[in-house]
Amino acid sequence: MQGVIKSYDPGTGDGVIIADTDLCEYDLAPGALHGSVFRMLRQGQRVVFTPDDAGRAADLLLGSEVDMGTPRFPQDDVPLETGI
Repeated sequence: MQGVIKSYDPGTGDGVIIADTDLCEYDLAPGALHGSVFRMLRQGQRVVFTPDDAGRAADLLLGSEVDMGTPRFPQDDVPLETGI
């Protein structure tokens, strides 16, 4: 699943992710950052996660617009004209 970090406490490791698909909130599972590139999370950061059996966000991965296939505007594919 894809989502955005709503909140994160680096001291406790507690955090909440809002899923892109249905805007549901998922608490971070204990150890959700273990084995990932993350050491900390910031509000608004895009992530990919897997809900665990308890419905918490686990296995966080880095999310980016390219990785998530975010739609682009048609003008993004047209080269900019110079000298305008």
